[in-house]
Amino acid sequence: MTPATRRRAPLVGLLGAHVVSLTGNMLTLIALPLYVLAETGSAAATGLTGAFATAPVVLGGAFGGVLVDRIGYRRASLLADVVSGVTVAAVPLLHATVGLPFPALLGLVFVSGLLDTPGQTARTALLPEAATAAGVPIERAIGWFEATERGGRLIGAPVAGLLVGLLGALPVLAVDAATFAVSALLVAVLVPRSLQPAAEPEATSGGYWRDFAAGLRFLLREPLLRAMVLLILVTNLFDATKSNVLLPVVATRELGGAGAFGLLVGAMGGGALAGSLLFSAVGHRLPRRATFVTAFAVAGAPPFWALAAAPPLPVVLAVFALAGFAAGAINPLMGAVELERVPPQMRARVFGVIGAGCWAAMPLGAFGAGVAAERFGTTAPLLAIGTAYLLVVLTPLLGGPWRNLRRPAPAGQSAERSPAPAGR
Repeated sequence: MTPATRRRAPLVGLLGAHVVSLTGNMLTLIALPLYVLAETGSAAATGLTGAFATAPVVLGGAFGGVLVDRIGYRRASLLADVVSGVTVAAVPLLHATVGLPFPALLGLVFVSGLLDTPGQTARTALLPEAATAAGVPIERAIGWFEATERGGRLIGAPVAGLLVGLLGALPVLAVDAATFAVSALLVAVLVPRSLQPAAEPEATSGGYWRDFAAGLRFLLREPLLRAMVLLILVTNLFDATKSNVLLPVVATRELGGAGAFGLLVGAMGGGALAGSLLFSAVGHRLPRRATFVTAFAVAGAPPFWALAAAPPLPVVLAVFALAGFAAGAINPLMGAVELERVPPQMRARVFGVIGAGCWAAMPLGAFGAGVAAERFGTTAPLLAIGTAYLLVVLTPLLGGPWRNLRRPAPAGQSAERSPAPAGR
């Protein structure tokens, strides 16, 4: 291995593990609700399963960040993949042998998601050091990192829809279990143990609850990060109604089934992949607040309205692809802001609290959408949620802490132009 290749290996390993792991997640995102719909025929049961899938992500993000800081980012990534792989594999295994009652399925879904957020947090926390080793600007590395997630959607969703249609949902879940093993192998081989923030040992200076409280205090003292979490909390609630319930129900009942479901998720993922790659190339030159609001306005409401209008599938695909393209800029931009403002030794616990805050309402969104779809159908909820989505994502234009959504001033410039974040 040449020195240049050796320097790039950690970044390649993190990106590769991320895309493989998230491709597997997309397989489950498609297969699981279709499996529940096929077994129960109930939108409410599908919504309940979505709630059980997202609740552990919130808990794992909130309480797992401190543990990630303590045991090390590389080790946490490996552990998360191994545990998630075993629990996902148990679903088809139990179904094929002793049987899988619905409460048992809910339990496995809950456990499989418990370490998902800590694993992703661990890989994210290693990204600045991997980017530095490879000689890549952080915004470009973040753009690539988010592009891998979008690539996972692009690859995983259509493949999952096709495989579910051909083989059924359970074999697709078995493939997902294998992706976790591949992800763990990539990190084990390409990411060295020595890759860690220089200040990481300070993360273990206090007790668990003291470290957890420190991460929470840091977030509460950062007005911009607080505003971001609140906005994403609401929009993720809306997104959970679509991805976990309304989209699979509409796709199954009106657009042709599993294939249409996979194509729509894949179209949004493909658009987002292109958007993330474009942002990685030019994002450091774009005005952050204008880019953030524009991207969210295009990405949020139009898919809801398109599903409500029920045009032909190619039209809905085009809307989803455009929305995905706009969404491709959102997570890289937010990720750059978080990495700029959070001290290296606190990354996992602060990112965990941020993730938990952003995901906290998703179980409610999934469950509520199931109940609403049972009572009112899908059209009225889709129209109402889309309209609310647009109003919410325009709020950064009002100012307040959103005025600080800009890049830090280069060293030596006046603090008035780019004030230092509180708590740092």
